[in-house]
Amino acid sequence: MAVTSMAAALAASLPAPQVIPALSVSVAETIPATMSDAIDIDAEVPISCVELEGSVASSIMQHVRESSAHGLLLGLDLDGTLEVTNSFPMPNGDEEDKSTKSVVRYQSSMLRSLKEVGANDNVVGFYQAMSLGVYLSQHMIDIQVVHQEKLRHGGIAIILDLSRMGKGGLSFRAFKLNASFMNAQRKNNFGNASIINHKLTFSSVLEEIPLRLRTRAIQKSFFDVVIPTTLPATPNISAKSSAVLSHCALDLGAAGAMVNFEAAIEVMDNFRTEEGNVAYLSRQIAREKARSESYLAKRREENVARVAQGLVPHPEEDVNRLFKVTSEPSKLASMLLLGQVNAYAENLESSTCSGLLQIFSAKTKYT
Repeated sequence: MAVTSMAAALAASLPAPQVIPALSVSVAETIPATMSDAIDIDAEVPISCVELEGSVASSIMQHVRESSAHGLLLGLDLDGTLEVTNSFPMPNGDEEDKSTKSVVRYQSSMLRSLKEVGANDNVVGFYQAMSLGVYLSQHMIDIQVVHQEKLRHGGIAIILDLSRMGKGGLSFRAFKLNASFMNAQRKNNFGNASIINHKLTFSSVLEEIPLRLRTRAIQKSFFDVVIPTTLPATPNISAKSSAVLSHCALDLGAAGAMVNFEAAIEVMDNFRTEEGNVAYLSRQIAREKARSESYLAKRREENVARVAQGLVPHPEEDVNRLFKVTSEPSKLASMLLLGQVNAYAENLESSTCSGLLQIFSAKTKYT
């Protein structure tokens, strides 16, 4: 029988060495061939349509109760279609206790919470409530400028008209800023020459994107109830409702027209004030420019005389230090206010036409 050596016995008593597994190399997940055409990694396919989920539309309708309500939109783009799958409201910026830092913290916290639960946290734009068809405002333009510079495909703005919503209608519209406006914004120049060169008007600031509503069967039933497409042919009129209907027949809709009139007059006053401010600044700039040109002409004449006398001419001075010659005042605020005036005028046109028809019908009925 073979005798085992002491070294072999000690080696056998030691534990077996553990095998360290090799580090797994992370391999990028390949995109399936069926999805390679739909997924735009480099954001080269422009957005041609916006698809709004019915649940998102319902949450927006529940949130918006005033024209200052707004929130962020979440989703993704597939083959030129921007699908909006989620949203959450943002704090009202007009409240005194809501600072800019607190709003940023709230937004970051919401996005982080969505990411933790595995929900979509990709911001694709924002929604804004407006009234009487007036969606051109400085606040809305400022938000969209930031989104269009930082978000993928520039982001979109979805506008909901509260005035149509109150009448049983639903108006969701999607917009983005025009390329010409963005070029002028990057140069921060909205003077007369820049507006003419970029061919900017209040109607060309925003570019509308087609929007469609994607709903399931139960959501479609809800929207059919909220927004009836047809009225019943033979309504059931009870004795209790006959008095109410008789009073409704006397309502000629003057209240809506008065709201339009008051809002249009207020915007026209703001437009006139802004035009006065721009005219005053233009006169100030022209006055300072004339003074600087007169000073330069006088200085050139003195230098010519000194050279003729064999003296050293005066050195050239920086005119901007001596005179406050600023750039041309911006016409952006005036252009946006003019767009608001146009929107109120269109609302007045439609409301007065229907009001005249009601008055004519009431006159022929009760005379």
